[in-house]
Amino acid sequence: MNTDDLDALNRAKAQWRWRGKDRPNFADAPPRGQVSVWDFPRPPELVRDSREIVVLWGKTLVVRTRGAWAVRETSHPPTFYLPLADVDRALLRPAGGGSFCEWKGPASYWDLFDGARSLIKVAWSYSQPLAGAEPLADCVAFYAHHLDCSVDGAQVVAQAGGFYGGWITPDLSGPFKGGPGSSAW
Repeated sequence: MNTDDLDALNRAKAQWRWRGKDRPNFADAPPRGQVSVWDFPRPPELVRDSREIVVLWGKTLVVRTRGAWAVRETSHPPTFYLPLADVDRALLRPAGGGSFCEWKGPASYWDLFDGARSLIKVAWSYSQPLAGAEPLADCVAFYAHHLDCSVDGAQVVAQAGGFYGGWITPDLSGPFKGGPGSSAW
């Protein structure tokens, strides 16, 4: 990484206000059985998650796995990175374009395509992640907006906003980044 890129990365990280060390006064107090996303750290942590994760596209099974990585970051519901080995790879088509995460690195996007229908840029991956995010190299994450996603049978609610890919499950309390007024979180 060159000096300009490193400087840009450090500037982006310096903007993080909340880092999981304390909850803001507007954070919901988690009831028994829930975890506050405000207790997740920043920079994010990678946690192995053995719960069964299922992604359906209509009636088509895209992935079923118990080998996910959950990326947990302050104010965000976890984003689940699913092993490519468990994904029906025949459904994935490179979408072109990309983005950059100050923690995970350069992202590539994927479409789902079955010959008759498609979902554009519904998934992304990090084939060459930055240090600390190496386990994500052989995984893909899916936006839940147009898919039927579940974690251990619990239906997922997609994180608000067009950019974030977190999955809200019943075991989480927020509020969650992505909604109106949350851009500074």
